[in-house]
Amino acid sequence: MTTRATARVSTRAGSSRTAPRTTPRTTSRTAAPLTAAPRSAPRTGARTAPRPELRLVPGVTATRARRRPSSLLRHRRAPFVLLVVALLVGTTLGLLVLNTAIAVDSLKATQLRTANADRAEELQRLEQQVVSGSTPAEVARAAAAAGMVPVDVPAHLVIAPDGSAVLRGTPEPAPAAPAAPAAASAPAASAAPGGN
Repeated sequence: MTTRATARVSTRAGSSRTAPRTTPRTTSRTAAPLTAAPRSAPRTGARTAPRPELRLVPGVTATRARRRPSSLLRHRRAPFVLLVVALLVGTTLGLLVLNTAIAVDSLKATQLRTANADRAEELQRLEQQVVSGSTPAEVARAAAAAGMVPVDVPAHLVIAPDGSAVLRGTPEPAPAAPAAPAAASAPAASAAPGGN
């Protein structure tokens, strides 16, 4: 970085700027040492002008040099910023897809729970039909509807472990089934109008 040095001369007691030094200044690199008069008396006339104040002023090249690193940093940061933005967008889209999938699964689970509750109610209804249909009164009514007659004294066959069977009880033939009341009343109803 380069800077320019400028000199400002302070004015004391209304004096104006002094002229620049006209005597050449030599350094150890350029010339041989100067021969000077011995310092017996203080120099009063050589330095009557005030010493200028020096300060650093940034030059044009310094401004360019400062701008270049900031633009380089900006270019170096660009891939990182793009990476962070891409990660944020990817994460947001991933969460959106995940949330949608969870919502669809939740809807399916609700539908399956409803269907399961309907099946449980149907199972309870069928079990109630089985329980109410297996009572002795229901079995007797179903047997009478099928044309079966009740037996007063039943006989049983008991099978022994060796395979032989023993009859217990006395088998008797079942009484004849009584005529159905609807079938008996139908011929009587048809005979009654014809007899008049």
